[in-house]
Amino acid sequence: MHPTIAAWLESSPKQLDEIYRTASAGNIPTGDTAGTAILAGKGQVTQWVAKLAAWLFWRGKIFDMFADDGEKGILVNKVSWYSVSLIVAKVYRQNSWLDGAPCIVIDYASTSLLARKIRDEIREVEPGVWLGNVWWGKTHILNFALSQKTVQG
Repeated sequence: MHPTIAAWLESSPKQLDEIYRTASAGNIPTGDTAGTAILAGKGQVTQWVAKLAAWLFWRGKIFDMFADDGEKGILVNKVSWYSVSLIVAKVYRQNSWLDGAPCIVIDYASTSLLARKIRDEIREVEPGVWLGNVWWGKTHILNFALSQKTVQG
């Protein structure tokens, strides 16, 4: 796990919101990324739950930015310990629901019956490392992190 992401597992939701607010949208990820669920709380239990979630369910996202300018595309989520590619989403730039500033949106509304109420937003906090918010409808439900496979730390 990337050291920055490991530190986020020790952060409160308020601290994560502040990190997100101070980041710019940055680059849209390309290719394979590793994912980490970030649950509220601190310490060993939070890290254990994040690792368990990755092992059992969600392992990251694979981005395919097909527009000529690299600003629009799709992604698939890697699910289960076998990293099965499931749950497609559209990827584009738009303003964040958290603070109204630009972010990268991962939109499942028109691509997934299972996840149609989910909207992810990410910002690049440092090269190859993104902090994300997960929304269920208009309710913020949790945070997550992505790291480019080449900058795992």
